[in-house]
Amino acid sequence: MEWREQGIVLSARRHGESSCIVELFTEEHGRHLGVVRGGAGRRMAPLLQPGAQLDATWRARLEAHIGSYTIEPVRQRAPSLMGDRLALPALSSLCALLSFALAERDPQPPLYRTSFATLDALGRGDWLVAYLRWELVLLEQTGFGLDLARCAVTGAREGLAFVSPRTGRAVSREGAGAWAGRLLPLPECLLGQGPATPSEALLGLRMTGHFLQRRLAPALGERPVPGARARFVEALARAV
Repeated sequence: MEWREQGIVLSARRHGESSCIVELFTEEHGRHLGVVRGGAGRRMAPLLQPGAQLDATWRARLEAHIGSYTIEPVRQRAPSLMGDRLALPALSSLCALLSFALAERDPQPPLYRTSFATLDALGRGDWLVAYLRWELVLLEQTGFGLDLARCAVTGAREGLAFVSPRTGRAVSREGAGAWAGRLLPLPECLLGQGPATPSEALLGLRMTGHFLQRRLAPALGERPVPGARARFVEALARAV
């Protein structure tokens, strides 16, 4: 068995004395593991950081085997973000959530393309909105999408300000009424109304985090949401 494709490194863990088991996210083969010989060495290890783009050839005698990767570097993303106290934790969060949420070898082309674009956007312009929208795409592609198009109570498309923590549907200020205190705030940046300030992005992450913890995690056997995401939220909270 053999295939070749570019992929995003999600993680790499030591295997034996000098090899690594590398977890790639590819467009056609999904989240896919393989052994990289010499991956723990000084020359190879820097190429296997989360977020890196690789040209990888996977080989195995049988499809069910873990197989091995032969890799060529295409792009390193983490080094350019080393001085950014928010973008680097966001990169770690994105890669950790993909590793957490995706079934192995299940292709997710739309999510792959969105992940690729979001990683490239980190640290540039209004990237916090791009990251928030990426988490919405992750929830949608794993079966827990939110409906932010119209108010669940009145049907209105204007004045949306909240999300129901139970249904994941948007609610307007008028529709919320006395229930507003029980709803999750919907940041305006997700409605296309301006850039995401750190405080707005934090509101958005708390909203998506509710559904990651209450919907996605239970569906995966009550595994906890990766700590990398919490560290990103903490870094953002310090910037507010």
